[in-house]
Amino acid sequence: MSRQDINRSGEMEVFVSVVERGGFSAAATARRMTPSAVSKLLARLETRLGARLVNRSTRRLQLTPEGCAFYERCVAILADIAEAERQASTGEQASGRIRINTSGSFGNHVLAPLVPAFMALHPAVTLDISHTDRIVDLMEERADVAIRAGPLKSSSLIARKLGATGKIIVASPDYLSRHGKPRTIADLRRHCRIGFSYARAIEGWPLREGGGETVMIPITPGLQVGDGEAMRHLALSGAGLARLAAFTVRGDIDAGRLVPVLEEANPSDLEEFYAVYMGQGGPLPARVRALLDFLVSHVRF
Repeated sequence: MSRQDINRSGEMEVFVSVVERGGFSAAATARRMTPSAVSKLLARLETRLGARLVNRSTRRLQLTPEGCAFYERCVAILADIAEAERQASTGEQASGRIRINTSGSFGNHVLAPLVPAFMALHPAVTLDISHTDRIVDLMEERADVAIRAGPLKSSSLIARKLGATGKIIVASPDYLSRHGKPRTIADLRRHCRIGFSYARAIEGWPLREGGGETVMIPITPGLQVGDGEAMRHLALSGAGLARLAAFTVRGDIDAGRLVPVLEEANPSDLEEFYAVYMGQGGPLPARVRALLDFLVSHVRF
């Protein structure tokens, strides 16, 4: 048989089925073949490659090191073929479900207002949005895109910057009427400072003293929450002071529900936001690329 006559993708599909279904019989059923035909195909494949891919026994199949490496490459190649066919057949149209994981604050104040415009541009796309402030494993959560603040820690991820926002210390008028408005950094010692309950790159509030030196003010251990929206609502209820992203509280400040405090001590530090996605495993699906391009061009803080 000439090299041109060999159906390499077909062989790969059968081999992957044998591995993932655990045997010739199950693979034969899935591929609508006989177990004998599957066994002969695998034998021909091993002969052509000059390597044993599977150790056979009466109980189970076990991949050899060469078989493991070949299996991983087969999965990647078959995924590339499927993506190429999908793109060719749909003309690069963005379609299908996009799973987005983001913080509640970004999701409510930045992402949600943009959703109608994105859906109008891409009616064949469906969005599945989940909110959490904790860092998630994209593969474990089955998320296509995560939107997070701060630098990347994993080299297997790729990020596109969406922008940056300042941070503001705020309190409700009711809280300030009961406890007084802090005028200096030292005044914060007698105020409740709401903090986050999860680990962060910077623990505490960085504030600038009169001489220009930045000091770190610890949070109040007795009141911590797991997400920015919960912190915002605690501040609105008069529970204490909160230091939050400006986009989170801008509407509350404009409406008089929250009041900025110690603005002169703000060090003008910025919190950068990124759209993060997996950078391995073949070409980026059109639906994900469409979302990333849209966010980069439309997100404003």
